[in-house]
Amino acid sequence: MSFHGLPCWYELASPDPDAVKGFYAGLLGWTWADSGMPGMTYLLASRDGAMVAGLFAPDPGMPVAWTAYTAVDDADATVAKAKALSASVVVPPTDIPGTGRFSVLIDPQGAPFGILQPQPMADGTAGGAFDQKKSGHGNWHDLATPDSAAALTFYGALFGWAQTRAMQMGPTMVYTVINRDGQDIGGIFTEAGKAGPAAWTVYFGIPSVSAAVEAVKAAGGQVLHGPAEVPGGAFIIHCTDPSGAGFALVGPA
Repeated sequence: MSFHGLPCWYELASPDPDAVKGFYAGLLGWTWADSGMPGMTYLLASRDGAMVAGLFAPDPGMPVAWTAYTAVDDADATVAKAKALSASVVVPPTDIPGTGRFSVLIDPQGAPFGILQPQPMADGTAGGAFDQKKSGHGNWHDLATPDSAAALTFYGALFGWAQTRAMQMGPTMVYTVINRDGQDIGGIFTEAGKAGPAAWTVYFGIPSVSAAVEAVKAAGGQVLHGPAEVPGGAFIIHCTDPSGAGFALVGPA
């Protein structure tokens, strides 16, 4: 079975892992454990018996941010194709013992993203980090970019993503939903008149957005936007954690 083009992992670079561990444990019900990775401290978050995210302290100069990883059949071939499509490579294909082979890149519009050639799990899946039916797991992903058409072409060629529909979201934004094998996994948009670097946002599922608003604030994070209702009846909020890393939450009111 091929998992190529499906979200498979989430990773947070934060200068104070101990501080954000408690934040996400309380907010998303994650439990943390050291991965035992030689040469660095890399923590693993689990929920419902599945590993959902990694956490490490970045080197000086690295951004404090979440990175979403997409599963690929062949990391080296995918990186070569991405370079041919004008992406740049931050971390070349590298083996992670017992996990797979990964790389971090920047797309032609300037947004960082990760790929992972995963070792299949015992149940034949690429892991449970992305599960739209479960709270505390990755549920959605969207890309703010200065050129939606170019980004849709790039990721369509690289991951086989198709376009489900394009929706007018207010007077200045068209939001295009992307899917892989018929499953909607995220969106790509350009908001006219709003400057800013191209960037992906990860959405984690929660059982109540209104409860999450208070939980984020109480734990030292900030709510930047929302709650806002989105097509389909769900609600979202955009937040930062205590280290300043941006993320979003999605779920019922």
